[in-house]
Amino acid sequence: MKTIDHIPISKVQRASKIAKTGAKVGVNYIKYLGDKLVNTEEEARERLDQSNAEDIYDGLKDLKGSALKVAQMMSMDQNVLPQAYVEKFSLSQFSVPALSLPLVIKVFRSSFGKEPSQMFDSFSKEAVNAASIGQVHRAEKDGKSFAVKIQYPGVADSVSSDLALIKPVALKMFNIEKKGSEKYFKEVEEKLLEETDYELELRNSLQISKECQSINNVIFPGYYPEYSSKGVLTMDWMKGQHLSEFTSSNPSQEHREKVGQALWDLFMHQIHVIRKVHADPHPGNFLISKDNDLVVLDFGCVKEIPDDFYGPYFALLDKDSLENPKVFNKTLDDLEIIKPSDSDKDKVFLRAFFKEVLTLFTLPFHDETFDFSNDDYFMDVARLAEGYSKDQRLRKIDVNRGSKHFIYINRVFFGLYNLMNMIRPKQTQIHNYRKS
Repeated sequence: MKTIDHIPISKVQRASKIAKTGAKVGVNYIKYLGDKLVNTEEEARERLDQSNAEDIYDGLKDLKGSALKVAQMMSMDQNVLPQAYVEKFSLSQFSVPALSLPLVIKVFRSSFGKEPSQMFDSFSKEAVNAASIGQVHRAEKDGKSFAVKIQYPGVADSVSSDLALIKPVALKMFNIEKKGSEKYFKEVEEKLLEETDYELELRNSLQISKECQSINNVIFPGYYPEYSSKGVLTMDWMKGQHLSEFTSSNPSQEHREKVGQALWDLFMHQIHVIRKVHADPHPGNFLISKDNDLVVLDFGCVKEIPDDFYGPYFALLDKDSLENPKVFNKTLDDLEIIKPSDSDKDKVFLRAFFKEVLTLFTLPFHDETFDFSNDDYFMDVARLAEGYSKDQRLRKIDVNRGSKHFIYINRVFFGLYNLMNMIRPKQTQIHNYRKS
């Protein structure tokens, strides 16, 4: 695995790196203008997306931290970005340059006053996995194997400045009005800062794994406070295939059903029983054991669900609520989706828009079981998203609406639906959490 000996930490260094990336994107656009004179618009746009995706990813991967994390988050929503971005940004889940051993030793000295060799009988010189905020090494002590996650130096200190640099790009990419957007960016900033606190992750991991022990076919590693700190987190070394490897290995339908049910039950239990949910549902955070149990690896991003949001948000899962105009309209008001300043015409349009979106999105909850292998359903979701992304009237309406809690709860459901479609169970029991 390629390693790096230095991560740009200062605001000037990181701003310079992002500025250089922006310059490359500008050059790509100039090439695109010439390209579309001699080729079709579609071909030229595809090449532009490919070049931009490569240059943006290459610029962010050495910065690590929140800049790369934002790319990872965007790669999960396959209906927002062109496929070139989705494919390239998804590498931030698995394939980024790792820290060299001297930098790893520096983190250990800062955390424990000791080197890894003084704490473990053996410690892998190279990372076995490197992602946006930290990398994992394998260690041994007294015959036991550990996974040791090490945070990149300077990541926590750069979160706020990175988001300030990325904000103008995000505003333009997602058609967000600058005025009124502060609460959404603040929510993202707070969650990213939480992800850089491994002491918090340790507490969340211990709590959630304990409260989810009753869920069938779900396994959690043990965690070790004595080998953990704000920048280092140590847990059991877990064996198994990454979820994406499992799904590409053509497993039997029986095994798909088992894994899919375990994943669904895990998330529903967290959402409805604990009210505290793993908000980073991408394939790299899960393994499948040799017995086809679901192994949960990471609780770095956890979203607590406040009561005043839980009530109206999950009321929309109920078919009767969707079909009752009085209840439905009040729920949209409670969730800050409809604003008092909206014109009557815009209110009618937005209510119709959200009614159509939610009727489709909540369909899995309307029966006792759901078939997540139904490609027609997911194609309908993609077509609806694509259609509204091109809707000029929707683009003209202020999109800064809705509770700040939508950001991570919607991320949970988008990620969960994508994972379930990857696994492709046909008979998932939807409401097992009610038995908890």
